[in-house]
Amino acid sequence: MSTLKSAIITGAASGIGQQTAVAFARAGIRSVIGWFPGDPHDPYETVARVKENGGEAVVHELDVRSAQETERFAQRALDEWGRLDIAVANAGIVRRHPLPDLTDEAWDDLMSVDLTGVMRVFRSAAARMGNDGALVGVSSISGGVYGWPEHAHYTAAKAGVLGLCKALAVELAPRGIRVNSVIPGVIDTAQTQDEINSFGRQGLGRAGASIPAGRVGRPEEVAAAINFLASEAASYITGQQLIVDGGLTVHMPVA
Repeated sequence: MSTLKSAIITGAASGIGQQTAVAFARAGIRSVIGWFPGDPHDPYETVARVKENGGEAVVHELDVRSAQETERFAQRALDEWGRLDIAVANAGIVRRHPLPDLTDEAWDDLMSVDLTGVMRVFRSAAARMGNDGALVGVSSISGGVYGWPEHAHYTAAKAGVLGLCKALAVELAPRGIRVNSVIPGVIDTAQTQDEINSFGRQGLGRAGASIPAGRVGRPEEVAAAINFLASEAASYITGQQLIVDGGLTVHMPVA
């Protein structure tokens, strides 16, 4: 078995997931890139960026709504490199639904990706990890800290990620597996640029003006936090949430 660590990353064709794979490459960690075929982004762009940074990655088609697929996803790391050390559950969808229009079907579909999908990935990964593994869930400022009108299902799911990570941190600690989460603030990604379901470009500009750092965040800044939580530098950190928001949540509103 190789001495180099390996990781699985969901939602890694773009944004935070892609930058996490790049950060791992720089740290000498190989990655299985989880890609949903409905995602318009090319996962092989992530592979190219990983290689540019001295790393190695393979692409694996994945729908986190399927337990069978998350099992095959986690197994891919073992098949490629004989080990699985890190799992990053980053895949998520955003849909705008005011409460009167929030059907059971819309609620269940988003939950199956944004919350239950995280559990499925963690369950599959933990079953294949030895000691000293690391699981990192990607939550959101919406649900992790704030409410977001017309996004009750998304907010509930992202709040649930925090509870899931806390419970698993306690459950898996005897095995040496650490479980933490990151709470990204307003980050400039393809998802937040969505004019219908999220902020849109103009909304991102307005949000940046209200953040103490004076701008919205970049995906690589969240990836750096994920890399830290997955590293030996965080060997005594588990069950915690790391907010990456440019000071948004500590900013006192002024009249």
